[in-house]
Amino acid sequence: MNSLFVLFAAVIPGAAAERWPLRAILARAVASPVRGGQLARGGFCYYRADMQSLTNKRILVGVTGSIAAYKAAELIRGLRDAGAEVRVAMTRGASEFITPMTLQALSGHPVHQKLLDTQAEAGMSHIELSRWADCVLVAPASADFIARLAQGRADDLLSAVCLARDVPLALAPAMNRQMWADAATEKNVRTLQQRGVLMFGPAAGEQACGEVGPGRMEEPAELMRRVAEVFETGLLAGKTVLITAGPTREAVDPVRYIGNRSSGKMGYALCAAAVEAGARVILVSGPSTLATPERVERIDVESAEQMLAAVLEHMDGVDIFIGAAAVADYRPRQSERHKIKKDQAHLTLELERTPDILATVKSRRPRVFCVGFAAETANLDAHARRKLEDKGIDMVAANWVGPAAPDTGGGFDSDTNALRLYWADGELDLPVASKDRLARQLVASIAQRYERRPPGRRQHHNIVELRGGTPRKT
Repeated sequence: MNSLFVLFAAVIPGAAAERWPLRAILARAVASPVRGGQLARGGFCYYRADMQSLTNKRILVGVTGSIAAYKAAELIRGLRDAGAEVRVAMTRGASEFITPMTLQALSGHPVHQKLLDTQAEAGMSHIELSRWADCVLVAPASADFIARLAQGRADDLLSAVCLARDVPLALAPAMNRQMWADAATEKNVRTLQQRGVLMFGPAAGEQACGEVGPGRMEEPAELMRRVAEVFETGLLAGKTVLITAGPTREAVDPVRYIGNRSSGKMGYALCAAAVEAGARVILVSGPSTLATPERVERIDVESAEQMLAAVLEHMDGVDIFIGAAAVADYRPRQSERHKIKKDQAHLTLELERTPDILATVKSRRPRVFCVGFAAETANLDAHARRKLEDKGIDMVAANWVGPAAPDTGGGFDSDTNALRLYWADGELDLPVASKDRLARQLVASIAQRYERRPPGRRQHHNIVELRGGTPRKT
């Protein structure tokens, strides 16, 4: 991978610009890989390290009052280059070191500063942001902010978001070495860590005050690596997962088919989540324009018959099968060789059942952990439980579709969804969220149920629940 020294520039107002020399702020050289031999966009450095886990993630970057705030510009650009969507929340003190306009330009979104924002839903921007994010990263996190967070205060937007979140929270401390070593700071850090808050750093080195020691904010590249690790849970390390996704098309004639409105987004999100969990992932996809997730082996098919054949061909060594594809239930009994002409007032098609992929896999491979999907317009519980029992599978992920799912746009071609998981002796609701987040939650639940299978049918690992995150294998 080629590397270049790329010029980094940020707008730093006031005394901060006087304290830090030009070489440190306006000409900060960073060894940064470049994409396809091209220079970084806009003259800002960005990263192309192995950061696939950041693709499509929603990262809320919090910026507090610290001289290290200038590094937030580089961090935001790097996160976006790695494929993440970034929003920014600033404290009042942060705006004394770097302008909101700078961070707005780099993130591509307005910077959030007000606790009660009339532009936000119901004026509650802290709730809106906390529900939007997949991870909250406060960088830099000043000693004052760490203290207020440890006390549970919510008197500004950023601290309120941190309290209202249900996703991982990471802090990148930045302060003088004596402030970092102070007993009060040490106690506050321990308190937050006991609550599941992650601490990224600090690093040691020369500080703005001229002293040397621990307290420097970690470099943006290191913070990006640590954030990527948050999503790499290792829950399915060493496992092979086969996932079907998208619709199937059952040919009526050479130009027409019977199909459905599936976009494949949920299945593709599951592939990405399973890769993050450490699995080898095989995707058997019906017709879809979606890009193949990184590190996923993809086999393209069109009909239910082709999908079944591809699945059975690749089942050797598979530990978990997830049937997320919306397979057509029926197909024309006979497909015409030539286009049917519009010369009759009525046309009757005789249909027959397509093969049952889930039931076939479970009957032929009873030791494989099988997960099915159920999209329903009525009687969700009854239909999901029946599918679980009739097919003899291990879990069903059910969701409402059509008019029964107004909160998710009917469930078709939507970026959000809600699921209810069913297994033999339990169930779990996963509320409305982005399909990427739902996929990670579903993969975590699958890993837990897989580990709890009867002895002899699985390998044993310990799983620990982390507040605001996904389970992590230890």
